[in-house]
Amino acid sequence: MPAITALIFFVGLGAIVFIVVLRRFLKRRSDSSPGGREPRLNTENPTAFVTASMQAVILKLREQEQELARLHRSEKERAQETERLSEAVTRNMPAGLLLVGATGMITSANPAAENILGKSGLQYRGISEVFGPDSALAGMVSACLRVGNTFQRGEVEHTTPTGEVRRIGVTISPILRAARDPSRTEGSDASSKQRVTGALCLMTDLTELTALQKQIRMKENLASLGEMAAGIAHEFKNALATISGYAQMIRSEAKGDVAESAGRILEQTRALTHVVTEFLRFARPLELDNEPIDVAALVENVVEEIHDAMPQARILADGGFGEVAGDEGLLRQALLNLARNGAEAVASAGAAGRVAISGALEERAGRMWQRIAVSDNGPGIAPGDLPKLFLPFFTTKPEGTGLGLAVVQKIALQHGGSVEARNRREGGAEFHLWLPLRQQTPDPAIASKHARI
Repeated sequence: MPAITALIFFVGLGAIVFIVVLRRFLKRRSDSSPGGREPRLNTENPTAFVTASMQAVILKLREQEQELARLHRSEKERAQETERLSEAVTRNMPAGLLLVGATGMITSANPAAENILGKSGLQYRGISEVFGPDSALAGMVSACLRVGNTFQRGEVEHTTPTGEVRRIGVTISPILRAARDPSRTEGSDASSKQRVTGALCLMTDLTELTALQKQIRMKENLASLGEMAAGIAHEFKNALATISGYAQMIRSEAKGDVAESAGRILEQTRALTHVVTEFLRFARPLELDNEPIDVAALVENVVEEIHDAMPQARILADGGFGEVAGDEGLLRQALLNLARNGAEAVASAGAAGRVAISGALEERAGRMWQRIAVSDNGPGIAPGDLPKLFLPFFTTKPEGTGLGLAVVQKIALQHGGSVEARNRREGGAEFHLWLPLRQQTPDPAIASKHARI
């Protein structure tokens, strides 16, 4: 008790001394600045003294409040400017960007992502709805959200709502946030762990690049095949000529079964000669006549020729056609092969069978192209046969050589284009032949005039 009493005494004494010193200080300040903003303190009246002190404190607080409001406005404007810049960068970046929440809902998507996926309005839609429940891309995003897996430079195939198959390069990384772990002690450094709150998905359309790489590989294979064909062509022809000569001699001198067998040898020799000729035509380097070609007239000639060769075939042509540069004879052969295949595919359908050749001028990779689609309503192509259609000697016809579509592909590649096959949703097959449109060359007189200017 004596210690407590002494403590109270000293605390009270200190408070009295502090009040006295404070009153003297405020009185001197009030006397020295009578015209200041702060009110003059009346130290004689305790009530007036307290009121004046409170007014001074309130004035300081208001000044600080105004300064805080100014700083808040400045920070808000800075945050809005950063948000606008971030939105502009995201909107104009060439790569597709998707932000996916922890529940698998897309919270943000830029226009590039919508173009790559071929769908609009991706925001607030689930990944299974956008990618498809069985797609590889949906599985990768789900694995990232579930266990935090990171996928770098992955490649997947995505089918757009229009049926176009695109090759997409993706990089997927989790969005992590620190979460408290109740099993850890409060003072431990490892008292928190990372929790997956979303996923960031970057996408790039690699379809054109993949097609270009495929064309390069095909050209290399064609060059190797041509070298091999040049080495064996002479031996094949000599052997076939010898066999054919002996068979003719046997058939002319023998009778009965021997003559019949010799005739069969001649038939098989002729068939083998046809295969070798087709193979050499496929493997031999093409010499192109680079001349302007009216695609509409070319298609019309092909339609007439198919009508003459297969009167029962119903073939139509429509759409937009332009002018390409190349060899008219080779392009006619390519279109004839495609149209003939379609007519043979619908031959069993009778009057219901139909082959259509349609054209369109489209822009791809900053260049205008002529697209020629040859479609039919036949039985279509078996899914397992689609990747092998353009391989040499692959055929589904009992008497086919397997070189018709391979020749079409070679002609397309030699003209700087491509050919692809797919099945139609309505039934039947469809082949797309892409050819670059002819570039208009300026008139020499006009060019020289501009040069002088």
